[in-house]
Amino acid sequence: MTDLKKFIKVLADGNTLNVQESEGAFKIIMSGDATPAQIGGFLMALRVRGETVDELTGAARVMRAKAIHIDAPKNAIDIVGTGGDGSGTLNISTGASIVTAACGIPIAKHGNRALSSKSGAADVLSALGVNTDADFPVIKKAIWECNIGFLMATRHHSAMRHVAGPRVELAVRTLFNLLGPISNPAGVKRQLTGVFDKKWITPIAQTLNQLGTERAWIMHGSDGTDELTTTGITYVSELNKGKIIEFEVHPSDANIPIAKIEDLKGRDPNYNAKAIIDMLSGSASAYRNIVILNASAALIVAGKVKTLREGCEYAAQAIDNGEAKRVLSRLVNMTNQDTYGENI
Repeated sequence: MTDLKKFIKVLADGNTLNVQESEGAFKIIMSGDATPAQIGGFLMALRVRGETVDELTGAARVMRAKAIHIDAPKNAIDIVGTGGDGSGTLNISTGASIVTAACGIPIAKHGNRALSSKSGAADVLSALGVNTDADFPVIKKAIWECNIGFLMATRHHSAMRHVAGPRVELAVRTLFNLLGPISNPAGVKRQLTGVFDKKWITPIAQTLNQLGTERAWIMHGSDGTDELTTTGITYVSELNKGKIIEFEVHPSDANIPIAKIEDLKGRDPNYNAKAIIDMLSGSASAYRNIVILNASAALIVAGKVKTLREGCEYAAQAIDNGEAKRVLSRLVNMTNQDTYGENI
């Protein structure tokens, strides 16, 4: 058994880990070769000092290597947030994923059940009729044929079971709250990613750059949301072919009206699922507007459009012509069949 203690000592002495050292430490942790006390001590040492880009990169490489991989088109993207922002909004990234798929961009949607809200991506998709436990070949088929598939984090990252106990007992955010969104099992090279704290937008962009990502927007709303918000400014760090720039986005940049956070509040999965159905059916609402804005940003990341206003036009059209609703219907039908196309 390789010992985690030497890495704990490095941190305890006030030093940081390089990428290779971080990989070594997380291989021990995710192989089940560390005790709960060692894992807890290691994670808290990182948390108190503050995780570095190299430490995140090493951890993400191990997560990706140990994941059950799904083969997706080279131009597939992910629209995902860290969660944990405490905002309790409707399922914005999930709605935007469906709409973006309807615009012709393959989506490998990585997600989980609720973290801080009442309805995570898996919860609302289940309420919509999607089988989030579909066979892996079915998920692959959905991405290729429906333009969208859902990758349940707990199914693809079984190595996470080794840290589940310590994370629950620590009851504070750790590096693992940031790892999910940068460890997509389909190995996407482009992503739109929200984070729970503005301080992480550029470090996550730098981490994705070291992981080989081609283009990404990492964002945090001024209202605390891990989305492009319509209530005010969103802080963005964009990675594009190795270069990183920071900028701010305002709803007016996309000709989107300002919303109140109360108009974006979600409830349980059934309530949030109805909001998605209403939005896909063409109902005008603050939710429709924020979904369109986030889908527009995803279209920029995917390289389909150059401006938010152009992207919003594409997204609105995909809703109004019924294609987004058809995408969801096809996803529901496909995921409720087995690998051989028989109804479950």
